[in-house]
Amino acid sequence: MKNNFNRRDFIRSVGLTGAGITFLGSGISFGQNAPNKKLIVAIMGVNGRGMAHVHELGILPGVEIAYICDVDSRAAAKAIEHVVSLNTQKKKPKGVTDFRKALDDKDVDALVIAAPDHWHMPASVIAMDAGKHVYVEKPCGHNPEEGEMLVEAQKKYGKVVQMGNQQRSAPESIQAIQEIKDGVVGNPYFAKTWYANTRDSIGNGKKTAVPEWLDYELWQGPAPREPYQDNLIHYNWHWFKNWGTGEICNNGTHEIDVARWALGVDYPTQVSSQGGRYQFDDDWQFCDTQVVSYEFDGDKTITWEGRSCNGRGVEGRGRGTAIYGSEGTMILDRDGYEIYDYKNNKVKEVKASDKAASMDTRGGDKMTSLHLQNFMKAVTDGEKLHSPISEGHVSVLLCHLGNISQTTGRTLQCDPKDGHIKDDKEAMKMWSREYAPDWEPKI
Repeated sequence: MKNNFNRRDFIRSVGLTGAGITFLGSGISFGQNAPNKKLIVAIMGVNGRGMAHVHELGILPGVEIAYICDVDSRAAAKAIEHVVSLNTQKKKPKGVTDFRKALDDKDVDALVIAAPDHWHMPASVIAMDAGKHVYVEKPCGHNPEEGEMLVEAQKKYGKVVQMGNQQRSAPESIQAIQEIKDGVVGNPYFAKTWYANTRDSIGNGKKTAVPEWLDYELWQGPAPREPYQDNLIHYNWHWFKNWGTGEICNNGTHEIDVARWALGVDYPTQVSSQGGRYQFDDDWQFCDTQVVSYEFDGDKTITWEGRSCNGRGVEGRGRGTAIYGSEGTMILDRDGYEIYDYKNNKVKEVKASDKAASMDTRGGDKMTSLHLQNFMKAVTDGEKLHSPISEGHVSVLLCHLGNISQTTGRTLQCDPKDGHIKDDKEAMKMWSREYAPDWEPKI
């Protein structure tokens, strides 16, 4: 592996065994590991969503940003400058290309991860192995197996691990779900979720030299190597299967998570996806239009409608969740909720005090701040997590199953105990991925 660590550093950090990587227990157990009530963090990936983390953590009392970690030297410099401009902490963050250098610092309590999807699980487990807690953006894994491995690693290391499905920390959403549990729509049996945007074509990239500001080798990290091209970095990696997971994992994770929360369901019994890349003929490798149906035990159903290239909303909203029950309907999004009775009369409306950044790709807002604060207090005070990784993984798995159904062109029959695909060896081959040499993880 070629990167800023020499081989001895790499072995010390993650432990090589044979051809793969085994994450070895460090023996460190923090528990409530910030006795001075200060959480010291390193932030990995600060070009897009990570800049929202930089800002929200930078103004959150009780947090110190000690490291900014990014393979893009321009993004790192910008983030450090922003932290300094906030004037909320005495120390200027250190900038490092390789996040593992930050993990060597015994004073760092947690790693906050907003790197591309293919890094989410590997970086999380490397951080836990180093004795750190983890806040990781959705999706928690590039594929189903990675989500399972992350849950397993959290149990092994006993660290606080929260996924970035921040609507779980929105007061209005918490209130809405409680109303559903209290029977406001009767028996909730169907949830419709959606996300509509008008994204442009990403074109057809040209193979070109890696920019001097980018460590492309480390950016690829665990992923099999592919040559650099000019329409990949930043953000467009979402639409390439080697590094990204498509719109359903990018934005569908949030809405499908809310639907699961509302219906009280976990793993599905059946998953079916239809759609395609309809709007443009370019390098985009996932659907721009996708409809996925999930069936669950107990006669409950969730549908996901994703339209990346046609921003016409549903219920007047670019994104959201509609929960249908035996006695009424709730329309829920990041800005509040509405309740309708069985005759379609609006009986209640609750608006969030702060409007969310619903369609902003960075998404910095009050919800993000509250979710990060919940993570901080879970570490420092033992507060209950709003989205433990065991819960986040299930929602992400549903998204992966949608992609697998779409790729195979088949309805998937699933085991409701763990979501595994039954009687379809071809589909189960997509449960995991290939890794770059010396990067295959083993818990």
